[in-house]
Amino acid sequence: MSNALPISRQLIDEFAENGAVVVRGLVDAEAIAVLAAGIDRNMAAPSPRAKTASRADDKGWFFEDFCNWQEIDEYRRFIFNTRIAEAAGQLMQSRETRLYHDHSLVKTAGTQQPTPWHQDQPYYNIEGRQNISMWLPVDPVPREATLEFVAGSHKGPWLMPRSFMDNQAKWFPEGSLADLPDIEAGRSAYPIVGWALEPGDAVFFHMLTLHASKGSANTRRVFSVRFLGDDITHAPRPWVTSPEFPGLAERLPAGAPMHDDDLFPVLYRSEQAA
Repeated sequence: MSNALPISRQLIDEFAENGAVVVRGLVDAEAIAVLAAGIDRNMAAPSPRAKTASRADDKGWFFEDFCNWQEIDEYRRFIFNTRIAEAAGQLMQSRETRLYHDHSLVKTAGTQQPTPWHQDQPYYNIEGRQNISMWLPVDPVPREATLEFVAGSHKGPWLMPRSFMDNQAKWFPEGSLADLPDIEAGRSAYPIVGWALEPGDAVFFHMLTLHASKGSANTRRVFSVRFLGDDITHAPRPWVTSPEFPGLAERLPAGAPMHDDDLFPVLYRSEQAA
């Protein structure tokens, strides 16, 4: 990998406008091999936070696990030793980039369960605009199985977060946020973007950007890392967030910057002002 990151001014502007971009060839084959080994180890020995997001009659398995960077060495090496945080910081134009959490998502071959359209930030315990998520596969992902986005939806509004399996409003009170429109029923009315991906390619998106994906004919192992920028503050919720951070409310008061270096370490600092 060359010293120059493939983050152009055009990509930065595209992220600001659309809330989602693809960065080709961000990570080399050696780092992908390390990450793939970590995902396989994670699947063989899931954490207590792991969940199955597919139904019992699904032909495949949709596996998810969260917040394992302190326990799975391959995840820690990937997060700290590659330049993904630098890319994230440049795209969100933040002076400082902190780790929020990691999230492994695997759809084994034949998984039919889609990931429904949703925004991520309403499920979280944070406020602020300088945030970004990376979605990086260690297997080739064809266009029909990739993550899709509604371009520009990160500009708002917040929409009601619901549980994926039974469509229940378990976070914000029913009626307090607008409901998500039926995007699948009228896809042509929305500026939907998505990309076929090779290992080493990464998609970055704002935590308010509407996104979804379909099932997968082939095994699709993905590692997602969420990053926090300069203006992000703690927003304690009266419900269990996804993921949960037990005891955080006692460590960080409401409205405080996420400056807890044990839980949310700084991964990158820019020498230029944001």
